[in-house]
Amino acid sequence: MRPDDANVAGNVHGGTVLKMIEEAGAIISTRHCNSGTGEPCVAALARVERTDFLSPMCIGEVANVSAEITYTSKHSVEVQVNVMSENILTGAKKVTNKATLWYVPLSLKNVNKVVEVPPIQYARKEQEDEGRKRYEEQKLDRLETKQRNGDVIMPVINPEPHTVGYSQSSLIHLVGPSDCTLLGFVHGGVTMKLMDEVAGIVAARHCKTNIVTASVDAINFHEKIKKGSVITISGRMTFTSNKSMEIEVFVDADPFVDEPQERYRAVSAFFTYVSLSKEGKTLPVPQLLVLGSAAPQPASMDRGAP
Repeated sequence: MRPDDANVAGNVHGGTVLKMIEEAGAIISTRHCNSGTGEPCVAALARVERTDFLSPMCIGEVANVSAEITYTSKHSVEVQVNVMSENILTGAKKVTNKATLWYVPLSLKNVNKVVEVPPIQYARKEQEDEGRKRYEEQKLDRLETKQRNGDVIMPVINPEPHTVGYSQSSLIHLVGPSDCTLLGFVHGGVTMKLMDEVAGIVAARHCKTNIVTASVDAINFHEKIKKGSVITISGRMTFTSNKSMEIEVFVDADPFVDEPQERYRAVSAFFTYVSLSKEGKTLPVPQLLVLGSAAPQPASMDRGAP
């Protein structure tokens, strides 16, 4: 990990870790989906389950990312990814992240066609049954999340400190070739890194301290984002406890100029951050003041945070 991977306190950005996790998941999924006799394809990220940041990673440490396919349905792949950091001076190792990701294979000839996934062999019948249950649960949650994705973040004039409007932030990004897969769509890891960056700005504005990612709730990828699109990543505070902050982040995409499609909601997620002192100890979080129209919708406020 290099200095440009971390914040001013030397902690590696959560978005950098998320990007590495997604790259590992994409590689193993694409490799598996092309192991059969079907047509060539590329695995596209559909969802990331809750990801906990178990331990901070620092500048100078080496990240070891391992991935394993744990379930396949007809058109999707579940991948478990573990991240371990290693201090190459002392040899000390620690697990920093564990995540579960879901991918769907898209044909190289027709990007709108989802191809079939080669099955895997399970050591026990129970493993397949448990995987099928997880598949049905995430499928239902993705549908419910997409149905409530109508919110937008409006600017607030002269917002008061510690209100939603005071810390809310947005980032506009032009999707270039280096952001995309072979199919010309944005890498899920690139999107997640930008989302974490916006969430971090929201948290830092609210606390005025060093902040780090503590966890990420399910990240749902509702629609593909094409090369050349302009994406707007927006974040707002939705909940604070004594020691943590929950931030809603969503990505809206404006397609090509010549395309008839209007702006659409592409990705949504909730990030949890904690505030740290210079010594790395958790600090109390200023309580969120909910005022007027800048307040999030009740569905977000009811979620709470750890």
